[in-house]
Amino acid sequence: MKFTLSWLKTHLDTDADLATILKTLNAIGLEVEGVENPAERLAGFKIARVLTADKHPQADKLQVLTVDHGDGDPLQVVCGAPNARAGLIGVFGLEGAVVPSNGMVLKKTAIRGVESNGMMCSTRELELGDDHDGIIELAPDAPVGRVYADWAGLDDPVIDVSVTPNRQDCMGVRGIARDLAAAGLGRLNAIIVPTIEGAGPGPDVHTDDPDGCPAFYARTVRGVTNGASPDWMARRLKAIGQKPISALVDITNYIMIDLGRPLHVYDMATLKGGLVARKGRSGEQVLALNGKTYTVDESMTVIADDEAVHDIGGIMGGEHSGAQDGTSDVLIECAYFTPERIAVTGQKLALTSDARGRFERGVDPAFLDDGLSIATSLVVTLCGGTPSEATRAGAPPLALRTIAYTPDQCLALAGVDVPADEQKGILESLGFGVSGDADSVEYQDGMPVSVPGHWSVTVPSWRRDVDGWPDLVEEVVRIVGLDHVPSTPLPRTPGVARPTATPEQLVERRVRRTAAARGLAEAINWSFLSEKEAAAVGGGDWTLANPISEDLKVMRPSLLPGLLSATKRNVDRGAASVRLFELGRRYFKQGERATVGFVMAGEKVARGWQSGKAQPFDAFDAKAEVIALLAAAGAPVANLQGFGEASPAYHPGQSGTLRLGPKMVLAEYGVLHPSLARQFGLSGAVVAGEIFLDAIPPKRKSGALRAPYAPPALQAVKRDFAFLVPADVEADALVRAVRGADKKAIVDARLFDVFVGPGVEDGQKSLAIEVTLQPGDKSFSQEELEAISASVVKAAGKLGATLRG
Repeated sequence: MKFTLSWLKTHLDTDADLATILKTLNAIGLEVEGVENPAERLAGFKIARVLTADKHPQADKLQVLTVDHGDGDPLQVVCGAPNARAGLIGVFGLEGAVVPSNGMVLKKTAIRGVESNGMMCSTRELELGDDHDGIIELAPDAPVGRVYADWAGLDDPVIDVSVTPNRQDCMGVRGIARDLAAAGLGRLNAIIVPTIEGAGPGPDVHTDDPDGCPAFYARTVRGVTNGASPDWMARRLKAIGQKPISALVDITNYIMIDLGRPLHVYDMATLKGGLVARKGRSGEQVLALNGKTYTVDESMTVIADDEAVHDIGGIMGGEHSGAQDGTSDVLIECAYFTPERIAVTGQKLALTSDARGRFERGVDPAFLDDGLSIATSLVVTLCGGTPSEATRAGAPPLALRTIAYTPDQCLALAGVDVPADEQKGILESLGFGVSGDADSVEYQDGMPVSVPGHWSVTVPSWRRDVDGWPDLVEEVVRIVGLDHVPSTPLPRTPGVARPTATPEQLVERRVRRTAAARGLAEAINWSFLSEKEAAAVGGGDWTLANPISEDLKVMRPSLLPGLLSATKRNVDRGAASVRLFELGRRYFKQGERATVGFVMAGEKVARGWQSGKAQPFDAFDAKAEVIALLAAAGAPVANLQGFGEASPAYHPGQSGTLRLGPKMVLAEYGVLHPSLARQFGLSGAVVAGEIFLDAIPPKRKSGALRAPYAPPALQAVKRDFAFLVPADVEADALVRAVRGADKKAIVDARLFDVFVGPGVEDGQKSLAIEVTLQPGDKSFSQEELEAISASVVKAAGKLGATLRG
């Protein structure tokens, strides 16, 4: 929600400066997202007079100007504008000024061999309009030498406020002013609602869809002359990013932003018969103002005449019936649309608009007559014409809501002791009606005792979000200031506090710390994916019926899409090496599954004098991360079995899984499949992995104490074995077979060499394994070592391995 400071002050009579207003907005829950002052960008642009204009000696379409910018030292400027001439007063950019439209810094330069100092500017270059046919021409009495932004009244900061979905009343400048007035920053000015003397009966409008459009008010104005908006209106709209179109259109946009009341204006020449708010019919189409055609159905409310649909009710009008330059007779629509119907229609059509954002939150149902009168008055004032009587079809939901409230509930719920009279003043300044006594007096043992009384609080029509007394407490505390809520520590149990983390949370904590310690940065992504992203990893079991957007529709079956999107964003911003992990949940029909995912892309090792060119990640890097994270999670890493290719998300032949038995998959890892990488805009080697924490068997409880650490008394013995094995035998299988040859003596076995080449037959490979033997109470004898070696060779032989001699 954007507005200018001067616009705000049309509703708020205040002497507060900008800094105080911004601070107060944040304090009362209207977060300020940004402030921009157009005058600051135009500080280097002055009003200047062209003294002379001569033809450029080297270019037919250029002129050499002499420009007086007020310091008594005229400058030479090369200009290509066709309207540049001696005597013209325009806007001149000094050396060092930054052109808003393209960020160019002005400096002294030579153009076709002629020196040029600064620049005479067009409205487009200063982002003050779309005109680029020539430079700006100012009035003859414009003061030469004065900063243009100051003279033109552009010193008007634009404030951008984030409005939460429950604050429908702050979707207009007046609602924000009301909150600031309640916070003590001034007085809320009264709205002047003109009395419209109608000539003749109102238009033929009615509603046949009371559930979607309970009330449809309208009035015609005949004999209007549509043209450009007045400068004050166009300037405010342009300041907040709204492009002025014509007076009739701009009036509706202005009232929507100013008062939070969307309206629509129809060109009566395009209508065939009366207008009706009704349910759409299957197959009906409407060409909307955004140039797109939408197909409506029976669940949507539309505005139609006898022949066609002209409006997607409460969201966007039709292009055919909108006000044009030659429009002479108009119909002004001011209707109330049910928020729930607007939300469903907008989601189905994937159509957003400023009107939808307000109707979806819920506009003030009591502001139909006043809104129509204000709009009519502006149309007549700016465009002329004769208004008719108003037609009021249907009735808006105006049932008043009252809430029983006691002032002491503020202290009980929020912990803030606000005097009763101050609470009453806050609520009344926000538009609530308060009746009843705050306190009553009773006598106990002959002594008067004050007993908190009850208020009957009437909720204003524009506060659809207030439903009970806790909401009233929130309003009071919000205006008083959340910084006044005292920090009250919770009671602590004497002695050592009991641990509160569950075993699953402890596992996740260890995994998270291990991943961070290994150089992975944690990412936190949405638990939702688009259907396309979900399909890329096998499809999701759960699809939301009411998603935030179409891109967040499917509950994720994998963490990879979110991590890959984050990787793409980092790569696009110049990251040479990306290492990300996420600990979250995957969603299946059987339930949620705790999972750790990671992605590594780009350079594993940067180029250098030792390694030469940069080295990319490979599948073994992914396997190392998987094993480290499984160990942190408490998985029996030594007992894991390596199996072949992982899911279709990974590259065949460059991926694998780690399992406890053939069916219990604990993790998968490898190089990402090229097609999946391309789908997310990634190139080069991208490795990834997922650890399924829910599949890790829990540790058996063996008591509260650890076994005492008892280092072996004797030094370990290491022996190397080189085996020739068939090329399709996995090294992991051979290592496990060797380790299991003598479980008492062999404490470790690891692969340290793989060789294929001269001396090794085709179809075979050489695997060298280091075996660690740990003696017990005495050293191994030669006979014992030979027996262990024989058992190692025998165990390897079961896999087709032969000792390489």
